[in-house]
Amino acid sequence: MKTTFLVTGGAGFIGSHVVNHLLKQGHLVVVLDDLSGGDIENVNPAAFFYKGSILDVDLINTLFEAYNFDYVYHLAAYAAEGLSPFIRNFNYQNNLIGSINLINASVNHSVKCFVFTSSIAVYGTNTLPLIETQHPQPEDPYGIAKYAVELDLINAYKRFGLNYIIFRPHNVYGKQQNIGDNYRNVIGIFMNQLLENKPLTIFGNGEQTRAFTHIDDVAPYIADAVNIKKARNAIFNIGSDLVFSVQELAIAASHAMQSELNIRHLEKREEVIHAYASHKKFDAVFNPKQKVNLATGLAEMAAWVKTHGARSSAPFENIEITKKLPASWKK
Repeated sequence: MKTTFLVTGGAGFIGSHVVNHLLKQGHLVVVLDDLSGGDIENVNPAAFFYKGSILDVDLINTLFEAYNFDYVYHLAAYAAEGLSPFIRNFNYQNNLIGSINLINASVNHSVKCFVFTSSIAVYGTNTLPLIETQHPQPEDPYGIAKYAVELDLINAYKRFGLNYIIFRPHNVYGKQQNIGDNYRNVIGIFMNQLLENKPLTIFGNGEQTRAFTHIDDVAPYIADAVNIKKARNAIFNIGSDLVFSVQELAIAASHAMQSELNIRHLEKREEVIHAYASHKKFDAVFNPKQKVNLATGLAEMAAWVKTHGARSSAPFENIEITKKLPASWKK
């Protein structure tokens, strides 16, 4: 009998890659996605796909009863961190309450392990490099929601024995990313702008630093995590060790797309200026292969982007707070 997996957000970027790896391992995989940010084209046809929301408790319970999942991989989220202060109710419903619905079902149906993709957004401004033993200090509702889910998983393990594995990935890019999203995924935004011969838009001076992570340095390890006993009931930073400024990223993206560099600086927004993490704990447990460097990863993504063409998405319709909303998002 095949091991059964539920992957929420399996039509999204990271989720669809995780689904592919699980299927290669011969598992039965069910994908639950509302397609608000993902694409049905991303869903491997070998998976069982259900269009629906993690806020739909009846649907969740129906799926758990029908498939008796061994493992739950929860990747569904609205991950527009910068927009989250202006959509607070939406953020907490989709990123916190929806997660709790899945945790409840996992406890009630004796799931063996719950794998959750959190974010280094939980750290906020903290001592660098960010390390798992630091006390999280999230600075926006997105990070707050992610940290709250982490705490709930820890509580569910202590009280009910629900095993968990928490990953804190950061700035992941690659094939199947939604490059048309206006609010997240800076590499995708840059490449989409380059396809449309538009200037690359940067908030502030571009000196913000991040470690940009290729999907192949994330998805395979998340998929294999439940097979590693030392990973159980632990938290791991996962991602690249090489740090670049957003300004440097714009130059590298233009080079990968073979386009002329043209940058337009927008008004500075409130955000963590420098964020990159230590991966010593992850390296010790997962023994990863050599990571993909930025130039190679960008070249691969650029080839995919050129094949698939520019994308567009409608502006977020349900802004809850307009005070201090960046002017470029008010359209």
